[in-house]
Amino acid sequence: MVTLERLHADHASALLAFERENRAWFARSVPDRGDAYFAQFADRHRALLAEQETGAIHFHVVRDGNGELIGRANLVDAAAGTAEVGYRIGQRAAGRGVATAAVGELCRLAVSAYGLHTLTAVTTLDNGASRAVLRHNGFAEAGGTEVGGRPGVRYRRELSA
Repeated sequence: MVTLERLHADHASALLAFERENRAWFARSVPDRGDAYFAQFADRHRALLAEQETGAIHFHVVRDGNGELIGRANLVDAAAGTAEVGYRIGQRAAGRGVATAAVGELCRLAVSAYGLHTLTAVTTLDNGASRAVLRHNGFAEAGGTEVGGRPGVRYRRELSA
């Protein structure tokens, strides 16, 4: 069972540990966050929480059935009923359907909690796992793009209440 919790201040230490533990794993498929991200994590976390209060972003941690933080699932650039989906699942939870379940729950929250009607997402062409997660959750390809200097694909999903 996968649950999403809206990001709050108490998540900071567990989230930083998660990001450090999975840094090399994530860098295999998405651009690395860089050393400054980790050095300035506390300030960045506070800034994200403040931005979240404006409604422009909706960040969540993903927990497994034991309550362990195993990922993140986010909605960013929320405006006029649209937002972009982003997610990352830690290496220990990869390949078990966690990302598919987390994105599915994020789509439900997008409608029920945040009043959104359209979601977009981007991933690199060579990230087959991420592309499968998006397809399983009803996203359709919506054109090419570039992600961190690599060829990518843009996805879109219309939501219904």
